[in-house]
Amino acid sequence: MAQATKTYTGYCVKCREKRDFEGTVVVSDSGRRMAKGTCPVCGTKMNRILGKDS
Repeated sequence: MAQATKTYTGYCVKCREKRDFEGTVVVSDSGRRMAKGTCPVCGTKMNRILGKDS
């Protein structure tokens, strides 16, 4: 159930910096909405948990 790609800001644990990444919104098994994508610098997977309004 992925949506269109948007730009989100998240924290890359490998670079240890906040970065903008292209991601899609998915719903986790626990029902939380999150944006999933990859870091544009190092390629590590990034997640951002979204609120109900985002």
